[in-house]
Amino acid sequence: MTTDYAALFPSFTYDRPADGVLRITFDAPGLNSVSPDAHREIADIWLTIDRDPDVKVAILQGAGKGFSSGGSFELLDGIINDYAIRTRVMREARDLVWNVINCSKPIISAIHGPAVGAGLVAGILADISIVGRNAKIIDGHTRLGVAAGDHAAVCWPLLAGMAKSKYYLLTCDTLTGEEAERIGLVSLCVDDDQVHERALATAVQLAGMSQSALRWTKHSLNHWYRSAGPAFDASLGLEFFGFGGPDAAEGLASHREKRAPIFNGPTSE
Repeated sequence: MTTDYAALFPSFTYDRPADGVLRITFDAPGLNSVSPDAHREIADIWLTIDRDPDVKVAILQGAGKGFSSGGSFELLDGIINDYAIRTRVMREARDLVWNVINCSKPIISAIHGPAVGAGLVAGILADISIVGRNAKIIDGHTRLGVAAGDHAAVCWPLLAGMAKSKYYLLTCDTLTGEEAERIGLVSLCVDDDQVHERALATAVQLAGMSQSALRWTKHSLNHWYRSAGPAFDASLGLEFFGFGGPDAAEGLASHREKRAPIFNGPTSE
């Protein structure tokens, strides 16, 4: 029986464009922002895909003008103002990283337009990331007033080197798709109108190959990510500790009011 992903994970839309290929689409208000329910589902869906005999390759993409704008205001409000929600979402953020890494099936991300937050986590950790030339990749943690947690400590230094990682994670400057490919953060940059087509062609190619060879290769290579587990735990813990402080509240307020933040939180470690 074919798995009913729409019933299990209703925050996204799905189709099966080719044999063995499942396509997951961020499709939500606010440029595909990630709601509290969507945050939980994007962490858990990879466990189901891993065990689904009908799926050989998964594609993750965004509908409309972009990939994903990251966490919704509702999600961020809960993290900042409610300890229980903060604790739960921290667990989900951890699960998202490890579930993408440990999913045995190849995952392809097709990134166009803005890519931020939880969507970016899955997009960058995907085994193959295909981006549009004018994509806007932003890790905005420090702009929000918290440490760059999520996936960054696991993979950015390995993919792009420490110098580039520190520059973009500290400044929150925008990376275009072309620049992301140049520094090695993503697999491939193509014209914006070719992103989804190239992702599907790559998925079809992989679906026709030896599945055991692909999965064992992914498992072996991802030990490089697993070796960064202590750095990831530290970054995630510090990120969510910061969500309880005044800088995160100011960072969220400044986003809402569309102004520069004025951070006055404590500076001591």
